[in-house]
Amino acid sequence: MRFIILTLALLAQPIAVSAQQPLVQSLQGLYEVTKQNVMATAVDLNDEVYAFRPTDEVRTTGQILAHIADGQFTFCSAAAGEANPHPESFEQTATTKSQIVAALEQGFAYCDGVYARTTDANASRRVDFFTGPNTTAGVLAFNSAHNYEHYGNLVTYMRINGIVPPSSR
Repeated sequence: MRFIILTLALLAQPIAVSAQQPLVQSLQGLYEVTKQNVMATAVDLNDEVYAFRPTDEVRTTGQILAHIADGQFTFCSAAAGEANPHPESFEQTATTKSQIVAALEQGFAYCDGVYARTTDANASRRVDFFTGPNTTAGVLAFNSAHNYEHYGNLVTYMRINGIVPPSSR
């Protein structure tokens, strides 16, 4: 009987550990999916598709990707209650695929650090956000929504160019 109780206690241990931060883990899981799809898009597309835009009134593929990089700094710094460590616009300055991929890597690395410092306990902390007062968790959720919004643009651009998006492979 003691063996069974000890075994159950040991089996329950990983469950208890993984359930310690369910809110942040949920937010981070969504963020990781957006990061993976955006990075695969950025790496896989060629220069011709980077320059593509379906109409003159919208961003090019490269501009959307650079805008997503900007968003990582904007949203994750707000979630952390910090000043934006990269206020210069990649969308305005990064013009080549290598510059844009590097900008995305930097932006996602910054957000990774914010997630590493975020806990369920501090996720409800009130922070200033351009839409008004919010919480750390709310801003992190907004970031993933923003990533998905623009990944949706990119999916359309890829489909127009006969490319299967990373999320559909």
